[in-house]
Amino acid sequence: MKVNLRLGYKLFLITLLFINGLIITAGIFPVVNFMSTVANAKIKQDALKILWLGWFSAIVKLQISKEGEIPKQGILLVSNHISWLDIIVIGQYLPAYFVAKNDISSWPVIGYLARQGGTIFIRRGDKQHIQSTAEKMVLLLKQNCNIIAFPEGTTTQGVEVLNFHSSLFQPALLTKSVIQPVALQYRGAAKEHAPFIGDDGFVPHLIKMLMLDKIEVQLSFLPVVHSLGKSRNEISIETRDLIKKKIATSL
Repeated sequence: MKVNLRLGYKLFLITLLFINGLIITAGIFPVVNFMSTVANAKIKQDALKILWLGWFSAIVKLQISKEGEIPKQGILLVSNHISWLDIIVIGQYLPAYFVAKNDISSWPVIGYLARQGGTIFIRRGDKQHIQSTAEKMVLLLKQNCNIIAFPEGTTTQGVEVLNFHSSLFQPALLTKSVIQPVALQYRGAAKEHAPFIGDDGFVPHLIKMLMLDKIEVQLSFLPVVHSLGKSRNEISIETRDLIKKKIATSL
C-alpha cells in the first residue's frame, strides 16, 4: 500500500510537470521571444529549461555524484548513452541543445517538449538528413551554444561503450570547437533498471524508474579534447577511449 501511494504521488507530480512543460513551451516561450531580444530570450529560455529538468530530477529522486569541470559555452559534449534519463542528468547542469534519434520526436508530450526545447533530431542512415543536422550543429557552435550528443547512436547496459559515429564530430572540426567527453554510470538498483534498451516503452520505463527509492548516477566531465589538426575519426576514437577508461576504472 505504501509503495502504491508513493508511486501514485510521483505519477501525479510527473503529470503536473508535463503540464507545466507544455505551458512553458507553448505559452511562456512565445511571450519571451516577443518581448526580449534574441540573446535575452535565449538566456531566459535556457534558465526555464534547466529549472524544468531540475524538477524532473527531484521527482525521480536522482542522486548525482558529479566530478570534473562543467564546460564553458560553445562546446560539443559527447557521452556514453544508457537511458533517456541521461538527458535529465546532464541537461540540468548547463544550457545545451541535445542531438537525439528522430524516433523521440514522435513520443507523446515528450516529443513536443523536445522539439520546442530545440532538440536536434537525426535520422540514422539518411545522408541528406545527417547533412542537415550537421549544418544545424555548425550554426549553433558558431553562436557559442553547447551541444550534447550520444555518438554510440543507441543505448547500452552501461558496461561497454560502442564505437562512436564519427560524423557527429565534423561540426566541431569545422568550427574548431573544443570537445568534452562525459562518462555516465548508474549505481545501485538503477544500474540494472535504468538502461532503456530493446523494446522498452517510455511510459512503462518511466513507471519503473518512479518505483525506485532513488536513482544513483556518477556524472564525470572528463578532460577536453581539442579538434585542431585532428580528423573526426581520430577524435571519435580518443573521446571513446577516455570514456571507456573512466568507466573501467570505476566499476
